[in-house]
Amino acid sequence: MQHMNINSDYSKKVVVNHHDLPWIPSPELGIERRMLERTGDEVAKATSIVCYKPGSQFPMHAHEFGEEILVLDGVFSDETGDYPAGTYIMNPPGSAHAPFSKDGCTLFVKLRHLGLDQVEREVLNTKTAPWYQGMVPGLNVMPLMQQGSGSTLVRWAPQTYFNPHKHYGGEEIFVVDGVFEDEHGRYPAGSWIRSPHMSLHQPFSKEGCTIFVKTGHLLD
Repeated sequence: MQHMNINSDYSKKVVVNHHDLPWIPSPELGIERRMLERTGDEVAKATSIVCYKPGSQFPMHAHEFGEEILVLDGVFSDETGDYPAGTYIMNPPGSAHAPFSKDGCTLFVKLRHLGLDQVEREVLNTKTAPWYQGMVPGLNVMPLMQQGSGSTLVRWAPQTYFNPHKHYGGEEIFVVDGVFEDEHGRYPAGSWIRSPHMSLHQPFSKEGCTIFVKTGHLLD
């Protein structure tokens, strides 16, 4: 496979809904992905939606620079257990596993972007973990990654409006459910938005939504 650069310029804003992208076969039968961003070939720094057909599996492999996984539907498994929809997993740099799915699953996956401050594996069931009050009424937050620059789940009640703000080091959002909006557009479930360093926006949600948010990691 040739070296691929997809949305690899962090100075540019990117908005894409994964439902509009084709499924690209992986080297393993029954595992396909939709590529949101990618720098590299088969071993790549990447953000993807990954689909495991029932009974598919990856051989044991290591993650030199770690990975984050959010299980969107179905049940994802590896030798450490079964992880149903709503599970967040951070596999630290240097970790290895042999993932599979008995009945099939869909994942949001970020690869090769973690650093030396992530050392312990983290697993969180977002269906049962506590929510905390956010900075404005109607906003609730759930910290996901505890080590290093954290990833967070943010839940917006309908008709929730946030103040305008800038993102030092940029911001990345994946809309898990509902519809997220700002003055630049409307982003239904499946949307991925990457905004560069010092970008400005004023987000809100009329219908309500849940979003995965990662900030401060787009400086390079």
